[in-house]
Amino acid sequence: MKIERLSQDKIRIFLTFDDLTERGIQKDDLWKEVSKVHELFSEMMDQAHMELGFDTSGPLAVEVFTLPVQGMVVIVTRGTFPGHERQYEDDIDEDVYEMEVTVEQSDLISYAFGDFEDLLRMAKVLNSYLIDGGTLYSYKGMYILQIEPIDLDEGKLQAVISILSEFGQLTAVTKAVLEEYGKTVIADDAVKVLCAKFK
Repeated sequence: MKIERLSQDKIRIFLTFDDLTERGIQKDDLWKEVSKVHELFSEMMDQAHMELGFDTSGPLAVEVFTLPVQGMVVIVTRGTFPGHERQYEDDIDEDVYEMEVTVEQSDLISYAFGDFEDLLRMAKVLNSYLIDGGTLYSYKGMYILQIEPIDLDEGKLQAVISILSEFGQLTAVTKAVLEEYGKTVIADDAVKVLCAKFK
């Protein structure tokens, strides 16, 4: 489990499917295991409080993004949201969270590369595995490659993930954020374009 602060009132938590399995939660049964998910959320909030000093009192907006093979990203925002503007007393039970949960599933594989040379080396290895596709963005000093694995079978998908993991790091930045705040470097067939332009 990896937790990072995005702002004073917002954190991002990345959970691999191994993290979920360790806690007895299966990917396919995620929303059926309500008590285990509640325990997991409490654990995440405790860890966020200990590591980052994140205050979990009051209402929380929780966005959950499930990724194809990497796991899930949980974005927690503290504060008010529509219909929940009432003030909270100081003595409220800290174990009770008032949440608005949004769940989105993404099929995009998203990896960040801090160094352009690493990006090029990855592209040359990955090129033989991919038919086409992939968009490359520039965002906060990183290159972020997003691939939609529609034409990849399970074996090939695992190989693609292994190659990406060798050269880059998994990122939870969504396509919407990249399109709004980042810059599109290569809109289509990013891996093949990189290989063609930088032989």
